[in-house]
Amino acid sequence: MLNNIIQYLESIDPILAALYASLFTWFLTAMGASLVFLFKGMNRMLLDGMLGFTGGVMVAASFWSLLAPGIEMSGGEGFVKVIPAVTGFAMGALFIFSLDRILPHLHINFKESEKEGIKSPWHRTTLLVLAITLHNIPEGLAVGVLFGGVAAGLPEASISGAVALALGIGIQNFPEGLAVSMPLRRQGVGKFKSFWYGQLSAAVEPVAAVVGALAVSFFTPLLPYALAFAAGAMMFVVVEEVVPETQRDNHTDIATLGFIGGFIVMMTLDVGLG
Repeated sequence: MLNNIIQYLESIDPILAALYASLFTWFLTAMGASLVFLFKGMNRMLLDGMLGFTGGVMVAASFWSLLAPGIEMSGGEGFVKVIPAVTGFAMGALFIFSLDRILPHLHINFKESEKEGIKSPWHRTTLLVLAITLHNIPEGLAVGVLFGGVAAGLPEASISGAVALALGIGIQNFPEGLAVSMPLRRQGVGKFKSFWYGQLSAAVEPVAAVVGALAVSFFTPLLPYALAFAAGAMMFVVVEEVVPETQRDNHTDIATLGFIGGFIVMMTLDVGLG
């Protein structure tokens, strides 16, 4: 079945393929959020393990799917060859750092007094959704720039590699949707509203994917920088948000094992399909 999907995506416009792939990642977020209709609460140990898994997938994707291909397709030798990766990686991290400082948001396991960004009267629900939305921007960009590389005809960019990345991000989006909807449900928010906010957090991914794919397809030399940009943005999110959220309770070992598992899954998908 997976081979059929890859063959289909190879037969259509890569920009459209980027949209379809990112809609898939959004769909799995919605599937995770939909569990709020079945359960009102969630074991904290399980949540920390799933968030750790998310971090592992993102770190593995940053290297195997983004940085390594970006370095490989860069010209020059030695230190010159790594300049696009260094530049893009730094710019991606600084981009999310800037959004993190400006956009009001609240991380999942944090108290309301620990909200970040500019001061805002916005409700806790909105702040939680914005935190995950911030998290999902680099994921959508990562998928988009790989499909954009395919559109540009670069041999280092393949549909199978882009599908592997979309599949890995989709898998880790499932617990993300649950991680947004379930805390809202615990706070007394209705089931449908909790689900709505959970799936809404990933709605930015198709937009970011199409923007990334279009930018790279129209300006091919941008691809190594764009790949590293997405990697830097994802790494900033992991270190600043995902890992700290998993270390605030008594389940740090479970979160760490989840991280290792996520890394293994993403590495296997990228090497096996890419």
